[in-house]
Amino acid sequence: MENITLLNGNKIPIEMHKTVIVKKLELKPIEERLTAIKTAGNNTFNLRSTDVFLDMLTDSGTNAMSDRQQSAMLMSDDAYAGSTSWFKLEATLKKVFRKKFNFPAHQGRACEHILARCMVKPGDIIPTNYHFTTTRAHIKLQGGEFLELFIDEAMKIKSTHPFKGNIDTEKLKQSFKEHKKKIPFVRLEAGTNLIGGQPISLENIKQTAEICKQNGVPLIMDASLLQDNLYFIKTRKQSCVGKTILEICNEIADCVDIIYFSARKFGAARGGGICLNDEHLANRVRELIPLFEGFITYGGMSSREIEAIAVGIEEAMDIDNISQAPQFIKYMVDELTAAGVPVVTPAGGLGVHLDARAFLPHVKPDQFQSASLASALYIISGIRGMERGTMSEDKNPDGTEKIANLELVRLAIPRRVFTLSQSKFAIDRIIWLWKNRELIGGLKWRNEPKILRFFFGEFDAIGNWQENLAKKFIKDGGQ
Repeated sequence: MENITLLNGNKIPIEMHKTVIVKKLELKPIEERLTAIKTAGNNTFNLRSTDVFLDMLTDSGTNAMSDRQQSAMLMSDDAYAGSTSWFKLEATLKKVFRKKFNFPAHQGRACEHILARCMVKPGDIIPTNYHFTTTRAHIKLQGGEFLELFIDEAMKIKSTHPFKGNIDTEKLKQSFKEHKKKIPFVRLEAGTNLIGGQPISLENIKQTAEICKQNGVPLIMDASLLQDNLYFIKTRKQSCVGKTILEICNEIADCVDIIYFSARKFGAARGGGICLNDEHLANRVRELIPLFEGFITYGGMSSREIEAIAVGIEEAMDIDNISQAPQFIKYMVDELTAAGVPVVTPAGGLGVHLDARAFLPHVKPDQFQSASLASALYIISGIRGMERGTMSEDKNPDGTEKIANLELVRLAIPRRVFTLSQSKFAIDRIIWLWKNRELIGGLKWRNEPKILRFFFGEFDAIGNWQENLAKKFIKDGGQ
């Protein structure tokens, strides 16, 4: 996306694409939204998509496909084994990640499952810049534990640090001294989902790779959000401004031993993949793919999706493509910050992240501030965001709630999906909610799953704050 300034001096994000296929949206009356969120147990995952106006739950599998992707899907080869579609994707993966062995999987968490089965045993410690929910679950199921080694700046909501996703390399060195025989690999997430889509720097990746090499363990990268990270490296690091996105991607890939990704994010289609050079590990992965995913030339994906992923990853090397979401996110973050709304800064990838802890200081931490804010936002706007806070954590061993480091509501910005006017609508409703935040109350469990609670859990509101919030919004002229 080009940096375009209007003649009046204003800067707004300009879409470097045109819309040729549209999908009708409906903004249902607030009374219906109130009923819908209660039926969903105040969990936005449980809402039906027909009850949602702007779906900002996730960018996973919701990014708009390009005309090239759509046309490629018509040329797919449905062969069970040896599909030419897979070999197209493999060639693309080798071009961007430069690994000898490449395997398909139906999505990112399938890759996590396979790698955890191959590489993690009981008692293992996995250093990481920050955990992701499903990754942690797979590690724990194999008896391992994450050791989060984020930098101090990562936990600061308001910051100017350009790479808050960096791993603390001094802490990493110390972890090898304390747990060397228990560390099978180090994991980096580019960028860090749960702390606001914050990127890691190229220098940090190189330093981490060197520490891993010195200690004889592989470095693994979750590249699901890599395209945002590539954009930030190119635009925030002067030494990379003159490099192409592909050159930066190759440089990162050469530092990393194993790369896995969700193509629902990186590739704008539905699938995933594992890329590596180690032949011994590749043989183990090759044995598990047919058992859990499908044959090694489709891995649980349709050939149509494989064709789309191949094109989508090529398009992820185009600066005009990958700049769209980060620039829309920055626009929203800047507007909300100017209105005093607490959001994570600097603007990262993936989406806009509201600081629920600062938004709702009057709600007790164990009454799920992030889930409460997500529920309130849906009621007054029809916008579906995602809780990224205490509900997304596991309980402490003694059964008490583990209060999250950050209490966030993520408003994902899928690529090439929303318009500037829809972004302005979201900003308007969030600012109204901020001005009326004292009306929002807490939640209590109705139905609490034992694992990955944020996917299925259900809450009841504490008191009648939802009805009062709806009445106030209607009084102010809302729908």
